[in-house]
Amino acid sequence: MKNKFYKYIQNLQDQICKGLETVDGATQFREDIWERPEGGGGRTRVIENGAVFEKAGVNISAVYGKLPEAMQKMFHVSEADFFACGLSLVIHPKNPMVPTVHANWRYFEMYDDNGNVIQQWFGGGQDLTPYYLFEEDAKHFHQTCKTACDKHNTAFYPKYKKQCDDYFWNAHRNEARGIGGLFFDYCKENKEMSMQNWFDFVSEVGNSFLEAYIPIVEKRKNLSYSDANKTWQEIRRGRYVEFNLVHDKGTLFGLKTNGRIESILMSLPPHVQWVYDHHPEKGSEEEKLIEVLENPIDWI
Repeated sequence: MKNKFYKYIQNLQDQICKGLETVDGATQFREDIWERPEGGGGRTRVIENGAVFEKAGVNISAVYGKLPEAMQKMFHVSEADFFACGLSLVIHPKNPMVPTVHANWRYFEMYDDNGNVIQQWFGGGQDLTPYYLFEEDAKHFHQTCKTACDKHNTAFYPKYKKQCDDYFWNAHRNEARGIGGLFFDYCKENKEMSMQNWFDFVSEVGNSFLEAYIPIVEKRKNLSYSDANKTWQEIRRGRYVEFNLVHDKGTLFGLKTNGRIESILMSLPPHVQWVYDHHPEKGSEEEKLIEVLENPIDWI
């Protein structure tokens, strides 16, 4: 399964990078191949200063070896070997009318002293972070997520939509990071789902990503915007950074397993503002967004 999933994310990385390059039209991804001293490595691809994307990273990795002590405590195990692979992407557009998007799909194994798999699971999801709220975009993104889920289990979309709303919550700000999507983790074999079934589901969601995001980019990338719109985008990006550095489990996992720091922190946008005690004007489009972030809603 680990070889099968790693091959899948290698191909998915190629597809997504090609799709993003086509939309941007002015630049191509820079690729870095890196190795982890303890075992494994990855393939990082980044765009900076494109025509559409200010910064975009689409990374894959496969790491293995002894489970670090910090992760042993998290999983309540003693010394063990592990394998983890996944694709993680974050896309920060130039135009504040185009939303930021994040997605990842991952697989994890843990072994006993004889090398037998004792735990294995899938995780992942995709979520949208707009700066200005276009309801039709939100509905399109969520409908694409629901369509992918419904092919496998009609209970998945409402369950993983709620988990996304709960997970991407900036508790110290009492607001969501964005308008959500899907988030699932620890997807293990059970009576209803084999590991092959989970693979089919996760790959279905991964394959839906370009369909969920690219039409939104095409619709919004040429809209006009002001300096004030750009300032608002950079203030909201600050909230994005706060979540990733304070709460995000993927970031913390990478830091605690001696992952490649440039790949881990590629999720951070290049231009960000923190304005003291900032509040949007009453009745503004900016306030409209905040109202939805403070009270997540059902888009379908």
